[in-house]
Amino acid sequence: MIVVATDAPLDAKGLQRLAARAIFALARTGSTFSNGSGDFAIAFSTHRSQRVTGAAGPQTRTAIPTDGISGLFEAVLDATEEAVDNSLLKATDVTANGRTVPAIPIDLLRALLKKYGRATP
Repeated sequence: MIVVATDAPLDAKGLQRLAARAIFALARTGSTFSNGSGDFAIAFSTHRSQRVTGAAGPQTRTAIPTDGISGLFEAVLDATEEAVDNSLLKATDVTANGRTVPAIPIDLLRALLKKYGRATP
């Protein structure tokens, strides 16, 4: 599950589009999608103009126009990819039912990335 929180003034349509980009980011990490994978994302805005109040009658809302949301898409893609990478690289060994699955050995990963010219300075 991916949760996207923003303080940008987005309406329901904009938030739905933002959540979709979070799912797209999983592809950047090498994830595959299949029936029953259970991957989903939700998005919400904390912007004051999007809050429901007890006021009677129509309420004024502000929202970023459709053509102004591209920067947020890129931010969600980058943040989601970073979160997946961090979860993989900060994992610990897991033992259950008499079996242990070791965490990714970071030093070995760095050496492989360097060997194949993929390391960052």
